[in-house]
Amino acid sequence: MTMRRKLIAGNWKMNGLKADGLALAQGLADKLKGGPAPACDLLVCPPFTLIAPVAAIAAGSALAVGGQDCHAKTSGAHTGDTSPVMLADLGCAYAIVGHSERRTDHAETDAVVKAKGTAAQAAGLIAIVCIGETLAQRDAGQTIEVNRSQLQGSLPDGATPDNTVIAYEPVWAIGTGRVATPAQAQEVHAAIRAELASKLGGEAASRMRILYGGSMKPDNARELLALPDVDGGLIGGASLKVADFWAIAESC
Repeated sequence: MTMRRKLIAGNWKMNGLKADGLALAQGLADKLKGGPAPACDLLVCPPFTLIAPVAAIAAGSALAVGGQDCHAKTSGAHTGDTSPVMLADLGCAYAIVGHSERRTDHAETDAVVKAKGTAAQAAGLIAIVCIGETLAQRDAGQTIEVNRSQLQGSLPDGATPDNTVIAYEPVWAIGTGRVATPAQAQEVHAAIRAELASKLGGEAASRMRILYGGSMKPDNARELLALPDVDGGLIGGASLKVADFWAIAESC
């Protein structure tokens, strides 16, 4: 079996003023410096206003920094947008693309997500490509079909295990406290890996990390992270507290 190093990624979403964000980043950096690091990669994705100061705190530590979104263009007349080159310039190593909140609130299509992921990779960033079904789609028995379709439409053509991470987010489990059962999570992760194998080949699919992104918390992380095709978590609310995020990382 291919050993994939787990990735615990914190998506702070639209949370944190300067004092809060810097305290959170400093707390994680101190934990990393204060003892043995967890057996996983650690990433935080702050709001854009905090990326530069958080990156300064993370510099020299094992804490990576990423953006929550990026534009598909390098520069230009795109008021309010941030290019992947700008993210890289601030010290980012990753960019989340296609988060369900972007797909819902900003009507982002698979094609838009693919373009953003491609641009992120061209800027030297690792693209975290998000896919996932709604409650209505799950209840209609369309879970596997929806995730396969989104993956087919959203995966950049140049995707490799080194420049791409997939995040499976059951939309019905984000911020609701509901969590996919271990069996449900493993079923979808396995189907995603099978689809990756058909697109990229078995070797690449076996090395690509697939994160679970639906209300992972300290009390359920160990069980979810033990699943054979779950390679980490895209953490929302629990990433806003040092103790909770660290406990999830230690579950690796």
